[in-house]
Formats: sequence, structure tokens, C-alpha cells
Amino acid sequence: MARFQLPGGETSKAVVHQTVEEIWLVISGAGQMWRRRQDREETVSLEPGVCLTIPLGTRFQFRASQDLSVVAVTMPPWPGDDEAVLVQGPWVPTV
Repeated sequence: MARFQLPGGETSKAVVHQTVEEIWLVISGAGQMWRRRQDREETVSLEPGVCLTIPLGTRFQFRASQDLSVVAVTMPPWPGDDEAVLVQGPWVPTV
């Protein structure tokens, strides 16, 4: 389990995980998350109380319109720095 933040106006790199799935709970702030898995693609609004999953094999990227704070759980536990593989996302990353 981890808590992380993304400052308003910033955009993450797009990634796909190799072995873990995640559950996210937005604590504060606002933004969007793009997710794509096989032939399904969507962009979800992030605001306090929103809970979403990132199944194995899902490409995702998120951005903050206001300082964003999230609590996330990985299953199984995060294995290390090589877990997240960079992929092409819809937005230009800033961090």
C-alpha cells in the first residue's frame, strides 16, 4: 500500500505493469486517468472518493488538474523498479 501525490498541472508517464494489479482510492484533488486494456479504452474523472482498479495488462496514465493525492494497493506486493514498463499514452508526460 502506498500514498502518492501529483501536483496540479502535472501528467504522469504512461505505463503497463508486468505482474501486479492495483486498486486506487482518490483522497483529494482532481484529475483524469486514461486506461486501455485490449479493445476497451476510457478516461475516468478523478475526485475524492473515486475508487478504481488497474487490472494486469492495463495501460494507464493520469494527470492532475488540482494537487492529486491517492492511496493505492498492489497485488501481489510491488516487486521492484522494473515492474512498470513505459508505453504510449494520450498525453505528453511532464514528470
